[in-house]
Amino acid sequence: MVRRVPAGVLRRLERRAEDGAAPRDAGSNGVGVSQGGERDGDPSPAAVTFATTEHFVLQGARSATIAESTGRATMFLASVSGGLIALGLVATASRVGTAFYAFALVLLPMLAFVGFVTFERTLQLAIEDHGLERRIALLRRFYLESAPELSSYLVTVTPSQQLFAQGLMSSGRQAFRTVAGMVAVITAVLTGSTAAVIAIIASDHSLAASVVSGAAVASVLLAGLMRFQWSAFTRVAELPLITEGSERRA
Repeated sequence: MVRRVPAGVLRRLERRAEDGAAPRDAGSNGVGVSQGGERDGDPSPAAVTFATTEHFVLQGARSATIAESTGRATMFLASVSGGLIALGLVATASRVGTAFYAFALVLLPMLAFVGFVTFERTLQLAIEDHGLERRIALLRRFYLESAPELSSYLVTVTPSQQLFAQGLMSSGRQAFRTVAGMVAVITAVLTGSTAAVIAIIASDHSLAASVVSGAAVASVLLAGLMRFQWSAFTRVAELPLITEGSERRA
């Protein structure tokens, strides 16, 4: 005896066949499966490709900024080392005479100028590197939103904690630990040495005048450079990665 299929069940099967809806697996989590085999709400393959490519490009850009910053600092230190060796040789040959002071007044300001330029460029590179790191953190947030199951495997921080996680804004002493901070200290010493040499000549070889003048100029300049570096990082940290009118903000 052949059993007839109920009319309601038959209509549902016909409707499903017409719509082309794929059946759900038993025990699924309620996420539908499309004809292409993708879950509803998953990012498109193009979005995944773009995100991973952007992540790779940002990492390459960070490597370039770090390499340039290291190269700039190396060239500056090599210039200072060579210049001081030459100054010592001149001091030995001239027995700290007129030739020594003339050479020092030419060499020390030149090295200080190289220091100022190096400080500015390394600070620019540090700010650029920080911006690249923030953009990578934004992409990581996209990864976690697209695949929440990875949250227990990827270390992430909130945007407000990114500076603290990188150790850039933990305290004022952190400014001395950057490449720009190191260059700033050496540049301040070179500038103070120039002021000390000028004070020696002007005061008829007074040791007290040279020490006071050099220390005062170096201290004021170092404080100014460190304050400038700190304020630059603070301003950049407050800028949004995505401007107004975009769907997402940094």
